[in-house]
Amino acid sequence: MDNQIIKRRSLDRKRRRIRKNLSGTAERPRLSVYRSECHIYGQLIDDIAGLTLVSVSTQAKNGRDAVKDLGPTDAAQKIGELLAEAAVAKGISQAVFDRGGRRYAGRVAALAEGARSKGLQF
Repeated sequence: MDNQIIKRRSLDRKRRRIRKNLSGTAERPRLSVYRSECHIYGQLIDDIAGLTLVSVSTQAKNGRDAVKDLGPTDAAQKIGELLAEAAVAKGISQAVFDRGGRRYAGRVAALAEGARSKGLQF
């Protein structure tokens, strides 16, 4: 079997195992992190209502300009800061962290630390 298929299935299994124990509400939404090869995405999701409350990424207009000349880890930290600022502006101070099946290291950890530094608690 192709290695890419094996990796994707493994990641999907991890993601399902994590998400069966995590759920976001309006008061404490789920901070979902998705990391691709080039970009990183962060969303605050209310799973009960099925709504995305806040979304920031290195590809979206609100994040693209802020991370223009930064490296990948620094860009992830800046995205976390922007996400936390937008959340605090909407009155959200706490979240449940969902690492999306990835290890809590590198860009995923940098996004989390950036969000914590601007006042988001999880």
